[in-house]
Amino acid sequence: MTHTCDVAIIGAGTAGMAAYRAARVHTERVLLIEAAHYGTTCARVGCMPSKLLIAAAESAQGVREAHRFGVQAEPPRIDGRAVMQRVRDERDRFVGFVQDTVHGWPEATRLFGRARFAGAGVLDVEGQRVAAKAVVIATGSRPFVPPGWRERLGARLIVNDDVFNWVDLPRSAAVVGAGVIGLELALALHKLGVRVRLFSRGERVGPLTDPELQKLSRTIFAAELPLSLNATQLDPLPDGDQVLIGGERFDTLLCAAGREPNLDDLGLDTLDLPRDDQGRPLVNRHTSQWGGTPVFIAGDATDDRALLHEASDAGRIAGDNAARWPDMHHRPRRTPLSVVFSEPQIALAGASHAELLADGSHFDTGRVSFANQGRSRVMLVNRGALHVYAERNTGRLLGAEMIGPAAEHLGHLLAWSVQRGDTVRQMLDCPFYHPVIEEGLRTALRELHSDLHLPAPPIESCMDCDTEAEVGG
Repeated sequence: MTHTCDVAIIGAGTAGMAAYRAARVHTERVLLIEAAHYGTTCARVGCMPSKLLIAAAESAQGVREAHRFGVQAEPPRIDGRAVMQRVRDERDRFVGFVQDTVHGWPEATRLFGRARFAGAGVLDVEGQRVAAKAVVIATGSRPFVPPGWRERLGARLIVNDDVFNWVDLPRSAAVVGAGVIGLELALALHKLGVRVRLFSRGERVGPLTDPELQKLSRTIFAAELPLSLNATQLDPLPDGDQVLIGGERFDTLLCAAGREPNLDDLGLDTLDLPRDDQGRPLVNRHTSQWGGTPVFIAGDATDDRALLHEASDAGRIAGDNAARWPDMHHRPRRTPLSVVFSEPQIALAGASHAELLADGSHFDTGRVSFANQGRSRVMLVNRGALHVYAERNTGRLLGAEMIGPAAEHLGHLLAWSVQRGDTVRQMLDCPFYHPVIEEGLRTALRELHSDLHLPAPPIESCMDCDTEAEVGG
């Protein structure tokens, strides 16, 4: 059987679904090809089930911490089966919404099977031929596992995808990889009573790049749970039903050592597509085009900012331009924003410290510690710090990094300011209520404005009217 279409989309995850919607604005001749299952990484094994587990962990931690407010409570009893039942039930609910959406699209625009390029504009889908004017690759990514570990450890080794199918919590778990996924899951399991050790291959814990904040994050998380840094020579071994790693035995080893794009077995060797020195696709982020051909790629398959909103944006751009081919449009991208739902939370907004240094940017840094910030102390979440970065000559906000309370919310405020092109003075002229955690941001902005040595604001500016009467602002 031969199918002809204007746009063929390989993969029905977040990027693929966004590409499908965007392409169908221009043409009905769209074909969405999926080889495994409908349902995004976010809904099945990513954002949503992980936050369900984290919510349970935070609830347990809240009971443990109640005595610090003078509230006496019994130590929490963790019902692992009940915890995982809610995780699975809600996970299935989220996945169901995605499946309902895809199944609601015309059947003629969906094809199930594994796709491979048989040549330019030609796909083979398990014996069926697809001829397309343009192709969007949205095949996502999968967890990376070091060679030999699966064969050696068998069922004792799991990846984050497996966690959310648990019926009960394990007694102990080694977590390898201190990036976003490993850090979130290690902390959640630890708070739920699982004996955990987190192994990091280097000095970094989490995605922070500012040296001062990275050092602080190591200190904070080392006090939270057992942490092994510079664990580069790990050699996990089976030991009965357990895993022996780093001199300790665990019921399971959760490998969170990164992810790799699903680009193998696509027949890409039949196409002349450019890659960088590490084999990653060279993609125009503003068109999603890969090379000079009508091949577009979006989402985690690009190995670039593996976040849902980024995948959705890239998929929309890819689908729109694939349907327009060859009349493509360059689309703007949103300001970078990433959040880690650890405790305390982590957020990066705009350019990171490392990116600013790499670009040779001339910038100053404003700092605030949350240790004595008023509202943070009231709620006993007074850990962490915020650094904000501004351009030296103009005072324009360039980016921020933080570890601390309400980072998911402060991160949004900061990303919005970066995207608008706000200056530090413009941000200080905005209202700050009292007492709120956002007052910590104002403290950092005040320090930054002073360091920038910019002209004083006009007399009508409200910034000159701010008082220091509040405690710990």
